Amino acid sequence: MCFYLVFYYVSLLCLLISLYLILYSSFFVIPPSLLHPPISLSGIPFEGGIRALCWKVLLNYLPLDQTMWDSFLKKQREGYSQFLKEMIIQPGIAKANLGLSREDVTMEDHPLNPSPESKWNNYFRDNEVLLQIDKDVRRLYPDMAFFQWPTDYPCQLILDPQNDYETLRCRVEQTTLKAQTVDRNRSGVTNVSSPGKALNLYPSNEYEVLPNGCEAHWEVVERILFIYAKLNPGIAYVQGMNEVVGPLYYTFATDPNDKWREHAEADTFFCFTNLMSENRDMFIKSLDDSQCGITYKMESVYSMLKEKDMELYIKLQEQNIKPQYFTFRWLTLLLSQEFLLPDVIRIWDTLFSDQDRFNFLILVCCAMLVLIRDQLLAGDFTINMRLLQDYPISDVHTILAKAKQLQDGS
Repeated sequence: MCFYLVFYYVSLLCLLISLYLILYSSFFVIPPSLLHPPISLSGIPFEGGIRALCWKVLLNYLPLDQTMWDSFLKKQREGYSQFLKEMIIQPGIAKANLGLSREDVTMEDHPLNPSPESKWNNYFRDNEVLLQIDKDVRRLYPDMAFFQWPTDYPCQLILDPQNDYETLRCRVEQTTLKAQTVDRNRSGVTNVSSPGKALNLYPSNEYEVLPNGCEAHWEVVERILFIYAKLNPGIAYVQGMNEVVGPLYYTFATDPNDKWREHAEADTFFCFTNLMSENRDMFIKSLDDSQCGITYKMESVYSMLKEKDMELYIKLQEQNIKPQYFTFRWLTLLLSQEFLLPDVIRIWDTLFSDQDRFNFLILVCCAMLVLIRDQLLAGDFTINMRLLQDYPISDVHTILAKAKQLQDGS
């Protein structure tokens, strides 16, 4: 107990020092090394929008020089608006009052045109991705109502009745295409219940229909993922990305500072893109067996466990409990399905503040195993699989403290 109190106060002190450097850096450029001490193990404060601001800095979205923020954010947010204009449209629709000169393509193109260059062909192909995204985001964090609530800042560019843009929700409702099943669960059991998720309080067929001019938070997440898929055709959308966007968007969309909250969509998009630039190899099937792929990462959890707790490692090996049976979801989704959203955010405070965040994630996974070692050593295959697929410890501070102990070699 004494260790945890000392650990807590040291972490808090480091956090306060780091926040001082972030918030009062308008007169100098912050050295990157000062942004990455072992902070945030007690959680970054929500008050005053500190967490949202820290995440933007730690995810390399905001530059370290605060004097550049205004011009940088203006450029980024204008760029995102341009993505909306170019990508969330139906071929051939005129753009009234937007100052765009794109000509109607239906005279030279048509929905049955088989050419790969056909804009309609691309539109229908995009629908297959969109329908999978729509299916996933509608059930995002069903244990809480937030994602079903209307946003205070709907996208006027799309919802303005004077414009001819259609919402993605309308596009999904109007299409008669059947999306192909996205076969992305490559490594064993992944669709296992987790805390809160099994409550299913908001089934997809019972969503409240919002009035015209309004849109729910899940629709904003859908738009972010669709634009990401369009801009990154090599990876497009993989099932589960919605679980990575969700905590980011929630954090930015609940920022107490309304001037930041107004731009939660654009800021989430760029932070998600930056995070995926570090994590995307785990979503690409062709890289599974490479050193940057998911198989190597999953085996790294067992390699670390072997180093830290040989007895437990041997027990899992004897029971033929392979790391892909449970660590696939832990690693690719950054533990976002293993805990309730406030606890996921608490974990991400620490994860983002570590310079080698994905190596620290492996340490966290190893800590989760060590903390239930007695139950695992006593259990058979069935019991242990149930423990690993529905993790029993909800105190994430204990998990993070244990990960830090493992990181320090103790």
